[in-house]
Amino acid sequence: MSEIEIDAMHRAIALSAFGLGRTSPNPPVGCVILDSAGRVAGEGYHERKGEPHAEVHALTAAGERARGGTAVVTLEPCNHQGRTPPCRQALLDAGIVRTVIALIDPTSREEGGAARLRASGVQVEVGVLADAARLVLGPWLDALRSGRPHVTWAYRIGANRQVVAAGAGQVGALAAGVDVVVHEDGRVVEAVPGAHGEGVFRLPVIRQGAGPEELLAGLYRGGTRSVLLAVARDGASEFVHGGLVDDISVFLGSEGPAGVPMGGVGPVPQGFVVHRVSRVGSSVRLDARYQA
Repeated sequence: MSEIEIDAMHRAIALSAFGLGRTSPNPPVGCVILDSAGRVAGEGYHERKGEPHAEVHALTAAGERARGGTAVVTLEPCNHQGRTPPCRQALLDAGIVRTVIALIDPTSREEGGAARLRASGVQVEVGVLADAARLVLGPWLDALRSGRPHVTWAYRIGANRQVVAAGAGQVGALAAGVDVVVHEDGRVVEAVPGAHGEGVFRLPVIRQGAGPEELLAGLYRGGTRSVLLAVARDGASEFVHGGLVDDISVFLGSEGPAGVPMGGVGPVPQGFVVHRVSRVGSSVRLDARYQA
């Protein structure tokens, strides 16, 4: 594994993040093509389901420079014919001789794209910067395992120490990376209107009074893989107590310590572990993940 390939994987992971909130139910994937001399020849990411995958965008950009080169990709190239041809075959047709993969695709059919590439004489290395790639692919992978969308609850804590829905600006910043936002008033909307592929993503009609599990099941069937829950404590309680919240983003107001609950009650619910603290304007943001 060369430093050039490591750098290319870092770039592929960054590219993959451009697909967040747009590719579902497909995964957000990035790819960089290195020519035979190890120079970047092309790059791309999966933009929407039904459109070319990351590898195809990168190969198109590379053109003939891809022959004899290396494909650096965040997720195992697909091995099946769907709305687009298998990426494994596109790499072979382009003359790629080596493929560097961060994560294996759990939806691979038959023996998988990596195995097919190896069988065709292509060098394949798997597990390169896997943890970093999972930062982008994690919600999609979680949704596959659980059979429901990955849920992030966003809220803020004011000077009166009450848990209220995140502000419009805070929700807007988070919404760019998810498929759907559930608002305090009950609206369930596509996070970025029109971001997903036409005919491959739909918001179900949810009956009034539907519980969290029914809501999430309907969203999953419609192609949603990530949800932002932008509600106050009461609106999130069933989700939290039902084990249906995976991540939390909580904003502490500019009033400082007065805005942080005291008396043994922290700003995140029990079972969640803070893994990132950042300053956002006049607020402090805590990101926490549920630890089973």
